[in-house]
Amino acid sequence: MARQPKKIAAPPTTAQRLDAIVKSARKIMRKDKGLNGDLDRLPVLTWVMFLKFLDDLERVHEDEAELAGAQFHPAIEAPYRWRDWAADKDGITGPDLLSFINADEATRPDDTSGPGLFAYLRGLRGQNGGRDRRDVIATVFRGIQNRMESGYLLRDVVNLVNGIHFDSSEEMHTLGRLYETLLREMRDVAGDSGEFYTPRPVVRFMVDRVNPRICEKVLDPACGTGGFLTEAYAHMAAQADTVEKRAQLQNGALHGVEAKPLPYLLAQMNLLLHGLEAPDIDPGNALRFRLADIGERERVEVILSNPPFGGEEEAGILSNFPNERRTAETALLFLQLIMRRLKRGGKGRAAVVVPHGVLFGDGVAARIKADLLERFNLHTIVRLPEGVFAPYTDIATNLLFFDTSGPTGEICYWEQPAPQGRRKYSKTAPLQTADLADLIAWWNARSDDARAWKVCGPALIERDEAGEVRAVNLDQKNPNAKEAEDPRAPGEIVKAALANERRSAEILNRLTQDSQRSPASEQEIIEHQLEQVAKAVAIHSAATASSEAQIAATLRAAFARIIADAPYARMGDVAPLVRRPVTIVPEATYPELGVRSFGRGTFHKPELPGIEVGSKKLFTIEANDLLFNIVFAWEGAVAVAAPQDDGRVGSHRFLTCVPDPARATADFLRYWFLTADGVLALGRASPGGAGRNRTLGIKALKAITVPVPPLDAQHWFDRLQAKARAAHATQAGTAAEIDALVPAMVHEAFGG
Repeated sequence: MARQPKKIAAPPTTAQRLDAIVKSARKIMRKDKGLNGDLDRLPVLTWVMFLKFLDDLERVHEDEAELAGAQFHPAIEAPYRWRDWAADKDGITGPDLLSFINADEATRPDDTSGPGLFAYLRGLRGQNGGRDRRDVIATVFRGIQNRMESGYLLRDVVNLVNGIHFDSSEEMHTLGRLYETLLREMRDVAGDSGEFYTPRPVVRFMVDRVNPRICEKVLDPACGTGGFLTEAYAHMAAQADTVEKRAQLQNGALHGVEAKPLPYLLAQMNLLLHGLEAPDIDPGNALRFRLADIGERERVEVILSNPPFGGEEEAGILSNFPNERRTAETALLFLQLIMRRLKRGGKGRAAVVVPHGVLFGDGVAARIKADLLERFNLHTIVRLPEGVFAPYTDIATNLLFFDTSGPTGEICYWEQPAPQGRRKYSKTAPLQTADLADLIAWWNARSDDARAWKVCGPALIERDEAGEVRAVNLDQKNPNAKEAEDPRAPGEIVKAALANERRSAEILNRLTQDSQRSPASEQEIIEHQLEQVAKAVAIHSAATASSEAQIAATLRAAFARIIADAPYARMGDVAPLVRRPVTIVPEATYPELGVRSFGRGTFHKPELPGIEVGSKKLFTIEANDLLFNIVFAWEGAVAVAAPQDDGRVGSHRFLTCVPDPARATADFLRYWFLTADGVLALGRASPGGAGRNRTLGIKALKAITVPVPPLDAQHWFDRLQAKARAAHATQAGTAAEIDALVPAMVHEAFGG
């Protein structure tokens, strides 16, 4: 049967049209020599969209004022409005456009002389001493530069953006979603700079639990692109059922702080797009004020935040904190700030994202957590699984909910499970709002649940003989979690695995046969094949998750048996540190090796030219070395060098230990260091707060005592590990082939 002629494409939807505009604009900007990557291109697109949005917003307010018979005062005067210089597709372009935008003094579109566009915008001031949109615009453009070098390409971008109509409710709604996609992309390219995107389901859950009200002030001291503030605005806008309440919401209800220029600009536009007419965002560092100087006037009712973690602040910032509470870990600094800025007497409440390390950190971290328990009511901790913040980090995170009705009594814990059938969330399969349904139901009822438990807060504070805080461990495990069941018999596992594979193979065979037939239409072919692939994927995913869980349980049980009565010895004796310094030759290149966190092994970095090494010290790595990344050892950055890693180099941050072959194997020791006991030992050997500042000490590593069972038992366990890795590789290969089915089918149907 001949293939049916393809249908005439339907007119593009609003979402498709806006998406096409943005893609075309980015494609044009790729040609400009002044822009290097999306970190340069997306800011340009954002400030251009920002000015178009402002002009459309001004038109709406002008019409409203005319209907009301009131006088209208524009934020931007002619000839600097979008309509004056950008709306005409044949308007100023090339060098004239660049001069008008960039120069302090320029020829303007109306042929008069005056300040350039950016110079004018930076000089705007609010009327009558009050703060309005003019101040917002001025502050935004103080941190913005036009990096495009071609005025002709910039004109092409301007012409495309002119096709977006911000005064259309449908386009505003669609653009809001598209803009959030841009924000996520900005976080993707800037994630290594600490700009982590907080997933919308997490933001919405935190806002809904804290429940900010119209009469209250909401603060995010590290607001980034404004995710918490926009969600809080939407939450409060639903309560604004009078003119007075709407005015309250618009004037001073929301406040953010963001020191980096690009996120600051993105936050402004994000809030403007969501309806806040004059966002109140402080473009400074929220930590720049002395903690002791923050008084009642600076306190607010609600704080919602995902502060940066693992960063590092300058000495001047640290001096703003008490001597015994100073730390380079930014998450702990922000936690102190948040505690200080909450209104007292039960009027303040907060929801804060913190990394896993904050919960078990000692030293300064323990003292800060003691303050939290003794002065505040830490009523709930939600423990999130790995992958919620993918792809920026795999570090497990926690949500702290506390208020000023303290001190803490009982702390309610909830352990959010990993997604069904998978080990963790990921960028392609992220956390969804529906995944939090059980958590929301439990929150309201606080009923018995296997995922929830309670802990006495004051009992967590450990003090020494002098009464000083020694430890506060909020990293409490779920007592309701069931231990892994005894491993099934090997024959039973093999039988179940073969059955699943046969079912998957049958479906794939039917898929091959169906593709050779000719159903009634091309659409039916695709739909039918996709249904079959979905079945195969579901079966394979379930089989993979089940077998991986079983393999992990088998390894844990075997490991527990062989170390049950094993003696312990110091790492320095069992696997001493070995350094092989490299003599740097400027003309040579050096292939570097990296170690991933969470036991994910090694990876190869690009070759480093000798001339760029500078004073950096490099050391040779050999196969079977036990490797530690001293910066992230506390979160499982431990690996064994593979044969393909032999001869690569690592910096001083990578410790190479060589096990005594008569006492231990590298694979066995690596497995122990990735158990709960091993990670805890590495955490204790890594002084500091948390994150990047928890550096593994060489002497502390040597002093860690590790189990040393008989060597034949270790070799047996290493063979088990090798078989587990082989099984995982086979499953991954099958999964990759199945994943490739859908794009291959679509290409066959539509590609040619």
